[in-house]
Amino acid sequence: MTNPEPAQAHSHRRWDPLVRLTHWGIAVGVIANRLVVEGGSGLHLWLGLAIAALLGLRLAWGFIGPPEARFAAFPPSPRRALEHIGDIRASRRTVHASHNPLGALMAYALWGTLAVVIASGIAMSGFPPQVRPEMGGDQAMASAGLGESDDEGHEAQGGAGEAAEEIHEAAANLLLFLAFVHLGGVVFETRRSGRQVLSSMIGRGSKLRER
Repeated sequence: MTNPEPAQAHSHRRWDPLVRLTHWGIAVGVIANRLVVEGGSGLHLWLGLAIAALLGLRLAWGFIGPPEARFAAFPPSPRRALEHIGDIRASRRTVHASHNPLGALMAYALWGTLAVVIASGIAMSGFPPQVRPEMGGDQAMASAGLGESDDEGHEAQGGAGEAAEEIHEAAANLLLFLAFVHLGGVVFETRRSGRQVLSSMIGRGSKLRER
């Protein structure tokens, strides 16, 4: 799965189009939904479903895609991640057919956190979202029957909605934090080994192949 080779030997690979599509689509969608679009609005909810669709597509591709895109190519392994840290400290460079072990752990952390964001968002708004585009966050929750209500029969739903909202907010903040750490890791790995990760993710160079 890995071979000790000069970093230059794999500095111009690229990921397949579907991996790039889902990666950048999710990245743009998450940034827009967190920093640009009003939370709880119709656009926010439908954009969240679009992100969910991209995540589902990427996860499916992890089973049926090319070898380097499959989960089997980068299984989560704390032991291998520690070994990779040892390689970094010893200035050893190793070719990986897909993500390096630290990158693999980050990928699964990002996907898992994003799944929590999506699930809690659906718990708040329903599926499909029961909200008009002009509605705000409080109106969206009320429309889904999960907001505060004077009707005692809705108190349990209101409590569940508040819990889902807290989980949604915490997971969204964690997702942004992980994304910043991921970006830092990309910069560090590129400077350390010369591997042009961003070039790989925008389709420059030759296709990434397992060695």
